[in-house]
Amino acid sequence: MLFKTFLESVVKIKNLNLFGEISHAKMSPPYRLQLAEKMKEKAKNAKKAGVLVLFYPNTEGETYLVLILRKTYKGVHSAQVGFPGGKFEDEDESLMITAIRETEEEVGVPEHMVHVIKTMSPLYIPPSNFMVHPFVAVSEITPKFVKQDEEVEAIIEVKLQDFLYHKNTTTTRVPTSFNVEVDVPAFKLNGHIVWGATAMMLGEVKDLLKQVL
Repeated sequence: MLFKTFLESVVKIKNLNLFGEISHAKMSPPYRLQLAEKMKEKAKNAKKAGVLVLFYPNTEGETYLVLILRKTYKGVHSAQVGFPGGKFEDEDESLMITAIRETEEEVGVPEHMVHVIKTMSPLYIPPSNFMVHPFVAVSEITPKFVKQDEEVEAIIEVKLQDFLYHKNTTTTRVPTSFNVEVDVPAFKLNGHIVWGATAMMLGEVKDLLKQVL
């Protein structure tokens, strides 16, 4: 889809109600509710993070979405696909500012190029005890991505049609803290398997976009 056409339609999501858990549940790992219940008390003091669901035109004017592949490290989100974004810092005026600041740090898109359209449903992530706040945004200018080598293994540019294509949903087997492997719903995007919290947040974005595109 041409970005000009996308831009005319995507602004309409401002007035739509969020789907929240209805969307999240479609892409939720089967053990998530059990894990969230176990951490209910801890979740009350969860750390906060902001992430950006950023759409933009490529050099041919087609609509794309940027994701990142995180570095391999000793942590629960090692080598996983996610959104650019990160932890709320005390100097941040809001979680939206956090998402924009971290996006500039991780993939090099400057603040002045980002226009936030919609605040999405927050999502609690039990393994890391974070409450993540996603924001749908656009850049009307084609970004010149520069990855933050310390944290980002690769920048993943996903074509809008590939994201919306229903056959790009799949399942994958992942290990759990219960010492078993389970099948979880996922997106297959650019050869990467996207599951867990990122897939759940993408699910809500997809459901909203289907209302206006």
